[in-house]
Amino acid sequence: MVKSKLKRLPHVQKGEILKIVAMLGITLLCLILSLMIGSVKISFDDLLHVLQNQFIEPSPILPDQKATILLAVRLPRLICAFLIGIALSISGMTMQSLLMNPLADGSTLGVSAGASLGAGIAIVIGIPSFFQRQGVFFMAVIFAFGSLVLILSFSYYLDRQLKNITVILTGIVFTMLVSSLMNILIIVSREKLPSLVFWTMGSLAGTRYSDVWILLGTVVLVGGYIVTKWQELNAFSMGDNIARNIGINTVSLRLKLFIATSILIGIAVSIGGAIPFVGLITPHISRLIVGSNHRRLLPWTIFIGGNFLLLTDLLARTIASPLEIPIGAITSLLGSCIFILIFARGKGRARS
Repeated sequence: MVKSKLKRLPHVQKGEILKIVAMLGITLLCLILSLMIGSVKISFDDLLHVLQNQFIEPSPILPDQKATILLAVRLPRLICAFLIGIALSISGMTMQSLLMNPLADGSTLGVSAGASLGAGIAIVIGIPSFFQRQGVFFMAVIFAFGSLVLILSFSYYLDRQLKNITVILTGIVFTMLVSSLMNILIIVSREKLPSLVFWTMGSLAGTRYSDVWILLGTVVLVGGYIVTKWQELNAFSMGDNIARNIGINTVSLRLKLFIATSILIGIAVSIGGAIPFVGLITPHISRLIVGSNHRRLLPWTIFIGGNFLLLTDLLARTIASPLEIPIGAITSLLGSCIFILIFARGKGRARS
């Protein structure tokens, strides 16, 4: 019966349904592999047994070591990795469309560095323990948005046309400035050194279910708002004049979308630290697959961004086991290589 109904669907709709099913299947496979592989190997049968005892037939028996590793350590970490990948990818795609700049991203513009500085200041100040997590979140978001406003304002002062090279160079200089300020924080607060280094290198170790709920709420509400603006993002990507001609209040909407991206980046950095290149390369990979129409670009960016960080976290945990490599180092290595390949491919097409 399902096949007969599928045959009656239009060809495009049928193809999109199959793509969605494939995307969900790949995501489930990545999640299962990440749950099984680690410093402690867990078989697929043990994984099913633990999940059955926890969710299908709850057992009063105390959980064993493998159940504790799966449910208390790996599962919240993997969900956070997937959601942070989504947040950073949506933010990067939105910035690239709003600024018409293929190099725009939280890490290249210095927004992630600003969020890290805000989180670092919150740690050094020593917010009371009850409000500590909320204070770090708040400072990261405020500094992310403030950094974006400062970078764009200074770029506009230097170049009223906001050319790509001006914005990117301003972002690089701002990132260097923030890095020096972070080094000063590290020097004057040596007892907080491990926490401060965490924000600069990126890590998902120690993430909890409370982080999952904060990320999930942010991605659903703020990311959902951006998804509803896919038509406006199509217009922005073709220029402000076209956007204004079709009735879009470009100033108001651009400000709202910049605030939305700052919230996503700030929350992501406050939980996972500075994780570069995710928001830069995943929209480009998605464009190679489905083109520049944001109706299709958004779901593919979400899918690729979430799975990219999920698999990157797996590499960070296992490539030098039992040691753990900072996830920011892995994303920088992979991201730079992937971006060079995409850039070289684009240049090759331009010559032909």
